[in-house]
Amino acid sequence: MKLHELSPAEGSVKSAYRKGRGAGSGNGKTAGKGHKGQNARSGGGVRPGFEGGQIPLYRRLPKRGFKNHFAKEYAIVNISKLDRFNDGDVVDMAALIECGLVGKELDGLKILGNGEISKKLTVKATIFSAAAKEKIEAAGGKTEVV
Repeated sequence: MKLHELSPAEGSVKSAYRKGRGAGSGNGKTAGKGHKGQNARSGGGVRPGFEGGQIPLYRRLPKRGFKNHFAKEYAIVNISKLDRFNDGDVVDMAALIECGLVGKELDGLKILGNGEISKKLTVKATIFSAAAKEKIEAAGGKTEVV
């Protein structure tokens, strides 16, 4: 078999659908758009969400709450999860992503004080809660704000 002998399987390729190529094509004259109306015009049709003049769904439903687009979203880790590291390790965003505690780097890393820690770690994060900072330092570790 040679490259020029290759062809698609029988019936797997349809011929192009050619609009407006005469009455014999079955799609001549109005080219499948029917007679007049908004959809027959050039640039015709309605925008997404348009319901024919009825109040559209996005306006019928009540609007609730507020979304602050400038809010920072932190990757959150409790100190109980940091006990898996060895004594003297440096725990930062890269180390947490590598061991699977953090999915992806967001706007920074926040360490919370839920649980206990027994290892001496150097923890580098964007924010520490007061309890987390206290517990890490009580265990002999260090906290560094990055």
